[in-house]
Amino acid sequence: MSTVISRTRFSVLDRSRVREGHDGPQALRDTVRLAQQLEPLGYHRFWVSEHHSVPGVAGSAPTVLAAAVAAATSTLRVGTGGVMLPNHQPLVVAEQFGVLESLFPGRIDMGLGRSVGFTDGVRRALGRDKEDAEGFASQLDALLGWFTGDGPVHAYPAEGLRVPPFVLAVGEGASIAAAAGLPVVIGDLRGRSQLMAAVDRYRAEFRPSIWSSRPYVTIAGTVAVADTEAEARRLLIPEAWSMAHSRTQGTFPPLPPAERIEELARSGAMPPKERDFYEKGLEGQLYGTPSQVAAALAEVIGATGADEVLVTTSTHDRAGLLASYRHLAELFAPTGA
Repeated sequence: MSTVISRTRFSVLDRSRVREGHDGPQALRDTVRLAQQLEPLGYHRFWVSEHHSVPGVAGSAPTVLAAAVAAATSTLRVGTGGVMLPNHQPLVVAEQFGVLESLFPGRIDMGLGRSVGFTDGVRRALGRDKEDAEGFASQLDALLGWFTGDGPVHAYPAEGLRVPPFVLAVGEGASIAAAAGLPVVIGDLRGRSQLMAAVDRYRAEFRPSIWSSRPYVTIAGTVAVADTEAEARRLLIPEAWSMAHSRTQGTFPPLPPAERIEELARSGAMPPKERDFYEKGLEGQLYGTPSQVAAALAEVIGATGADEVLVTTSTHDRAGLLASYRHLAELFAPTGA
C-alpha cells in the first residue's frame, strides 16, 4: 500500500442517481443504504448532492437526505456536496445546518456550491436567475455570519455552533474559498492542469480564518476499481452514456445497464455525435485494478498534496459499485478500520 494513500482521507459523494427499472424513491433509499455499507470500511465522510428537476437524479433536498443518512449511521461524517447557496436564503441554510448539527453533534459538514438551476424554467421555479451565482461570495459571508451571531436577527439553533464549511470550487470558487479562509473541494481528476492551477491559486491566496487556520484541499472525481480493468471501465459506462445523451438530446436519463450501451456502441446504433461524447466521457477517468488505481491515486495526491479525496461514482450495477468502494477502501485502510 502506498504511504501517500494511507495518509490521505477518503470520502464519498453519492448523487442518488436513478437507475432504469427503479424510481427516485428507490434511489434515495439506495443512498442511505450505501452510507451504511461504507461506514465500517473506513471512509471519512459521506456527502449528498443538490439537483432540481433532473429526471435521472433524485437528490433534490440535500439537508433532508443528510438527516436520513446521519440517522442511519453512527460514525461517518455526513454533509452536502453541496447545497447550492444561490438557490436559497442564507438564513434558512444556516437554520437547516443548525438543526442537523444539534441532532448529530460533531458529525455534520456544510459543503456549499455556487450553481443555480440549470435551465431557465428551473431558475424561474426557484425564483432565481443566472446572475445570482455572481453573489456567491457575499452569500457565503452572510451564511457564516449567522453562525457567529453577526446577522440582524438570530439564526437558531445555528448561532454559536461550528459546522465545518467547505466550498465546492467551480470557476472562481477556489479564490472565494481562499479569501474566506475555508477548506476547498476541487474537481475533477481528469483535468490535471486545471486541477493543479486551482489548487495552487487556492494555497497562494488562502487567508486563515476562524474556520480554518491553514489551507485544506479535497480533490474530487470518479474512481472505479475492480478485479480487471475491463470490469472497472464497465462501471463507468452508464454515467458516460447518460451524460452524452443529455448533451445531444437535452434530457438526463436514468442509468441503463452497461451491457445495453456496449451493444449500442458495437452495433453502430448510437448516433455519431452521441458516441463521440460518450467515448470522450470515458477518457482519462481513474479506473482499473487495485494496483492500477493505487498508482494513479498516489500520483495525483503526490502532485496536489491533497488532504482528502472525495469519490463520486455512479453506475447501474449496485453490487459492482459497492465492490469498487470495498476495493478502494483496501488501498487506504486494509484492515477496514
